[in-house]
Amino acid sequence: MAELNYKSDVEAVDALAKSYETLTQEIAKVIVGQNEVVRAVVISLFSNGHSLLVGVPGLAKTLLVSTIADVLDLDFKRIQFTPDLMPSDITGSEILDEDRHFKFNKGPLFTNIVLADEINRTPPKTQAALLEAMQERAVTVSGIRHMLEKPFFVLATQNPIEQEGTYPLPEAQLDRFMFNIPLDYPSYEEEIQVVKNTTTVQNYELNHVITAEEILYFQQLIRKIPISDNVLEYAVSLATKTRPGSSRATQEVNNYISWGAGPRASQYLVLGAKCHAAINGKYSPDIEDVQAISKYVLRHRIVRNFKAEAEGVTEEKVIESLL
Repeated sequence: MAELNYKSDVEAVDALAKSYETLTQEIAKVIVGQNEVVRAVVISLFSNGHSLLVGVPGLAKTLLVSTIADVLDLDFKRIQFTPDLMPSDITGSEILDEDRHFKFNKGPLFTNIVLADEINRTPPKTQAALLEAMQERAVTVSGIRHMLEKPFFVLATQNPIEQEGTYPLPEAQLDRFMFNIPLDYPSYEEEIQVVKNTTTVQNYELNHVITAEEILYFQQLIRKIPISDNVLEYAVSLATKTRPGSSRATQEVNNYISWGAGPRASQYLVLGAKCHAAINGKYSPDIEDVQAISKYVLRHRIVRNFKAEAEGVTEEKVIESLL
């Protein structure tokens, strides 16, 4: 385990950048391509946020998350969300032991990294139980509050093409996720490499790069990174521009957006920019760092109106116009 008593925050940022480089090299042993996705997931982890992965089946979402958990030396659990899943199935429940005393039986949320597979397939009551755990880092069962493991990180997946029998997450609940990360098909060359790797015998030996203690340290370090007033104001301005009817809203926003991003977007733009700067070896973020993570933060926080849908104007197009 790396020494956590760094002489200065500058030295600690250097250590974080080096750890990130080693981390991506280890993940690349198993995951072909998806560099942007890996970077976004790691940024949200170090920023103490949760992420929503949106992609069609077969894009190695589960493999990606389990590989990251393995390289980070963290405990990992996968929950397959189904229409009959109850809140107690994920939080845990009180059971009678052999001495006829009630004992709390921990659910799969008591881990470091949770992959919530197809979160939109489960009813709102179970979604709410997961989202409460994400927000509070605790679950309440039979009136007793149980704290979750630290660090605690949720990666939820949504299948965008198969909407029958699903319960889409409301915008207010989507706001709990720091990032919305789209997964696309691999390129032709990447797919050839994927098929080669998965149709032959491959023995991967992954090294543990970062421990839970180091992650908690780096999460605090990110918050301590200084940010200049003009970069902070740019981040807040970017979020406020997405709100139709406001003084800062652009004509495109007023035409195509019915609801914009809230203050949580401003917070995540700043935290994400700080982390993006740190993993690139910079000691303070600039406007380019805000822009680099802005789509992940804003994509799921703006709601298009009917005009935008009719004219095929996407959230990405609106965000690009703001940048």
